[in-house]
Amino acid sequence: MNLEMNVTVNNSILHQFGTHKFKRIIMLVISSREFRQNQKEYFERVDKGEHIIVQRGKDKAYALTPVTEDDLYFNAEMVEKIKQSIQEVQNGDVKKVSSPKEISDLLGL
Repeated sequence: MNLEMNVTVNNSILHQFGTHKFKRIIMLVISSREFRQNQKEYFERVDKGEHIIVQRGKDKAYALTPVTEDDLYFNAEMVEKIKQSIQEVQNGDVKKVSSPKEISDLLGL
């Protein structure tokens, strides 16, 4: 006997077939008009872990995703790398390139 069970966990469905478990993510697709009219609701749903896709026209779609500190380009780690690069330039630890071939060679292309 093959027992199938569906359990909703954080807006995902956990499927269990016998001893095998599979997770299926549920995605909500909405129109850009619907999104404009109810932005707060959809932002709150994404904050709770739901996956929302905003359909724009026939061939464009955008995923709503919360931005975390790791997504920000100028986080503390990046600022430190920039400071290190500035220090290397000040110390003269640079390589001058002036042609496409030199760039390719430098990048190992």
